Amino acid sequence: MTDTPPVIDPSEAPAADRAITVRLVDVKPERVDWLWPGYLPRGKVALLDGDPDKGKSTMTLDWAARISVGGVMPDGHQLERAEGVVIMSAEDGLADTIRPRLDAAGADVTRVVAFTEVALMDGSKRPPSLPFDLAHLETVMRDEASPLVIVDVLNAYLGAQVDSYKDTDVRRVMHALKDMAERTNACVLLLRHLTKGSGGANALYRGGGSIGIMGAARLGMIAAVDPDDEDRRVLAVGKSNLAAKPPALLYRLVSSVPGQGGGVAKVQWEGVSEHSADGLLVTRDDRDGADADDAVSVLRDVLASGPRWANDAIAAMRDAGFSKDQAKRAKAKLKVTTSKVGAPGDALSGWQWSLPHRREHEGSEGSGVPDVPPFAPLGTEPLPSEQYVDLPLASEHATEATWATEDPLASPRAHRAQPEYVDLPLDEVGRCRECDAVATMRDEHGPLCRTHRGAA
Repeated sequence: MTDTPPVIDPSEAPAADRAITVRLVDVKPERVDWLWPGYLPRGKVALLDGDPDKGKSTMTLDWAARISVGGVMPDGHQLERAEGVVIMSAEDGLADTIRPRLDAAGADVTRVVAFTEVALMDGSKRPPSLPFDLAHLETVMRDEASPLVIVDVLNAYLGAQVDSYKDTDVRRVMHALKDMAERTNACVLLLRHLTKGSGGANALYRGGGSIGIMGAARLGMIAAVDPDDEDRRVLAVGKSNLAAKPPALLYRLVSSVPGQGGGVAKVQWEGVSEHSADGLLVTRDDRDGADADDAVSVLRDVLASGPRWANDAIAAMRDAGFSKDQAKRAKAKLKVTTSKVGAPGDALSGWQWSLPHRREHEGSEGSGVPDVPPFAPLGTEPLPSEQYVDLPLASEHATEATWATEDPLASPRAHRAQPEYVDLPLDEVGRCRECDAVATMRDEHGPLCRTHRGAA
């Protein structure tokens, strides 16, 4: 329940508190000022969302390089002049990643500054935190006359007191960032990772954190795989409160030293695309789902011949093109059984994976094993009763069967022929009609316990 603020009589309000209003006749209309028309607005907060490895960081460094030399932006827009850029990067090293990428993109690195730490009064240092160090960030931006600050990634810089999924917390941060952007007339570009499917195909809901982040931003972009070419990427604007959405742009990550090792990633722009941000996310989710289904199918084949050592199964999945994490997710989806084999120190000891017994006998969706009826058909010839052993309800195999032959796991309920009795599913186990004992079977007259099975 949301706490309701107390109602204060205006006559009792503290003298220092007062409402601030602006009469719109006193507001001078202004046009939106663009650093890069359609993509990077001056004086506003913008977002760039995308999965890891889609080139978000490399792409923003490409933009920084172009701005630092007053060059041409990827869509052909000519910048008016060379300007500075401030970078906050929590994931990439300055010496081995950021500087080499800027050099590869042709940056004037004298105009690019990284805000890395805050020096404390006691001589120690700490990483910058938002919104608490906005005053320091603003000072750096003014010193560098920077029209662009890149925060890569937002969540890494939120203070410990800020919950990125709590709307009230993030709106407080976003309000402070908006005010700073307006004061400096700079674009504050926040990078985020995409979530795993929550929010459907709507690009507005797919970045990490509260919807309040996207709500407060004036422009939101998505970086994703090109559905027409898996080696190419697409940059698409999913939200713009400032102007019509510009065309999506195609780009590819290439080596700064073509055909040789040792180069760094750089962006190669390849024109416009018809894809939309929402459409890119639908394709992404379809691809991820297809990959998951493929992984399940391959793991089922890997284990079809019997138990495999866990490391061997993972290695087989790797050979088939799936990562260890994908193998584990497929294992969970298949409900693979894991068992410890051997004693510690034995040459042949460790964990084994095997397909669950139920899928071998009862079938499951997509298993390739046909479903069987829950009971043997009445009228078939039964085996002699001495060949069956009833399982106690506490048996570890009770979820598979309520009776067994010599091998409990080889004797599911459907494989026992009974012309006179039908085993009860566990959720229907009741009391014997002849006594008060637990009944695990029934005939046409009602439930029976094992004692009265042959006496009725």
